[in-house]
Amino acid sequence: MIVTLTLNPSLDRTLEITELVRGDVIRATAVHLEPGGKGVNVSRALLANGVPSRAVLPCGGDDGAELVRLLVAAGVDVRAIPISGRTRSNITIAEPDGTVTKINEPGPELTADEVTGLIDRALTEAGAGGCVVLCGSAPPGLPLADLTALYERVVAAGDRLVVDTSGPALRAAAVAGADLVKPNRDEVAEVVGRPMRSLDDVVEAARELRSWGAGTVLASLGADGAVLVDDTGVLFGSAPVPRLRSSVGAGDALLAGFLTRWAAGPARGRDLAAAALAEGLAWGAAAVSLPGSRMPGPADIRRDSVRLDTRPEDLRQLLTPN
Repeated sequence: MIVTLTLNPSLDRTLEITELVRGDVIRATAVHLEPGGKGVNVSRALLANGVPSRAVLPCGGDDGAELVRLLVAAGVDVRAIPISGRTRSNITIAEPDGTVTKINEPGPELTADEVTGLIDRALTEAGAGGCVVLCGSAPPGLPLADLTALYERVVAAGDRLVVDTSGPALRAAAVAGADLVKPNRDEVAEVVGRPMRSLDDVVEAARELRSWGAGTVLASLGADGAVLVDDTGVLFGSAPVPRLRSSVGAGDALLAGFLTRWAAGPARGRDLAAAALAEGLAWGAAAVSLPGSRMPGPADIRRDSVRLDTRPEDLRQLLTPN
């Protein structure tokens, strides 16, 4: 069972506009209200494609209740742990050229008992040999030592630990022995302390993360695709997007697609790694073609658009400037 644990979920409102002009009164052309949080998005993407998943998350206040209501209405198998704080609400402003502006609230602080309750529930739902996917930012005030303890509990339980986060939390996940970490280009640069200008830069950074203890590194590179570094070597792939609508949740869709193949047996060799990367790229490309943070379903995914290089030779290839 793939269980997602989102420590800082949100209620996400996306406003589509013609142009963002500071100081103007702007009328939205479309509005979308959706459950938010990286782990929540992974579960939503899996559900949209018929893959079993459970979403474990804290829930507090009216926005928390609305978040859970939307998840249940969408058919997500959700396990909400009540908290004393209020679930955050985020705003995304999307322009026609694909430019996205996000305004994120910090979220509530969690008590020690609330954090323990969340990880206890995630481990229970995953069962023996399951997969726990811990995604997104940590709640305000959560000590890094406590987050590290969460990672270590999953590893000690024998479940596969997948982490998509940034900064010290990402480094801690690698050191704790996460089976898979999925940073984006900026997060890779931050954690190793140097810019990512080429594929070679990303590969070397991924190898550094593996030297710290991570098993597999899946680095998403936006329009440039993604790089996978594991025991079998280096894989690179991309998928063209005819029309970019919103990048919100694209990395989560990529991770979800990747997990549908990888979680079935991450130690089965290069063919499985290539299949997992190709699936992830197809899901990620489909996500950016959709409005708001909508997750792609089978009708949205075009696997024939994926370009996979199982023997990338020119790692000096420059990446698109940020």
